[in-house]
Amino acid sequence: MRSDDTTTVESEELRIQIPAGGWVVGTVRKSADGSPRGVVVIHPATAVPERLYTGFAEFLAASGYVAVTYDYRGTGRSGSPREHRGLRMRDWMSDDVPAVAAWARPRFGDVPQLAVGHSIGGHALALGNGSRGLAGFATVASHVAATSTIPDRAERARVRLILRVLGPATARVLGYVPGRRLSLGEDMPAAAMREWSRWSTMPHYFFDDPTMTAAADAARVTGDVLAVGFTDDPWATPAQIDAITDRLTAARVERRTWSPANGGVETIGHMGFFRRGLRDTLWTELLAWLDARAGAAPAQEDGNVRFRARKPRR
Repeated sequence: MRSDDTTTVESEELRIQIPAGGWVVGTVRKSADGSPRGVVVIHPATAVPERLYTGFAEFLAASGYVAVTYDYRGTGRSGSPREHRGLRMRDWMSDDVPAVAAWARPRFGDVPQLAVGHSIGGHALALGNGSRGLAGFATVASHVAATSTIPDRAERARVRLILRVLGPATARVLGYVPGRRLSLGEDMPAAAMREWSRWSTMPHYFFDDPTMTAAADAARVTGDVLAVGFTDDPWATPAQIDAITDRLTAARVERRTWSPANGGVETIGHMGFFRRGLRDTLWTELLAWLDARAGAAPAQEDGNVRFRARKPRR
């Protein structure tokens, strides 16, 4: 792709049936110019709408990749949280993430498969869900999310109030959690909130859950991993990101901690990496890492990107 090209990014809706029940709805974006040089599936954070990842997915598509985004079941476009009230966070990790990865793997030719996981999306990859056959994956702000580790006292109290009181109470009364009203993102299933609440009380988060095999699962993950964090993230501190990556004993892990100054912005925090202000700075850093894993020469993209919608893909 030459810098004087005008890139057309095509988008189409996808619907993936989950073997455990229900559907995942998302979007496939790719360049209309030539064959893709890789596929990147973006696994979202808890209760974060797919639209947060639109700009980053378009950036990847304009750089020659197929980019796949989606909502977990019971959030966003992937079904009512009331109708999926029994879904737990572990169900997103063990069912939704690998189902989307398996759907993407055979559909775009024999090209490298990569992934980016945001928060719980990174947890899923670090536990081996959806990581089979990947040339590498990156985690963004994925950490051991015990509330006791939040450095700021006021923020720690606020998160405890939401995760231990307001969230579980509304889940019990309503059968779902009104995430928008609680400043959590999208509305989410009741069982997911109850599991999140319970894990947040454990010093090592889901690694302390006796009903899971998280430590053993993480130890089996192989390949290249980039774990990214940010100096102004109020939750994902470097130590708590390391508490995840230290479990990846069979993988080749690279850690990077970026500051807002590195990105030329005032704040990044837990959610800000996927905002368009980082397009020419930190997005290009992550793209270079993905390029190296894909074995492709870095693409040059211009600012003239056109977008074209297509029919849904199943």
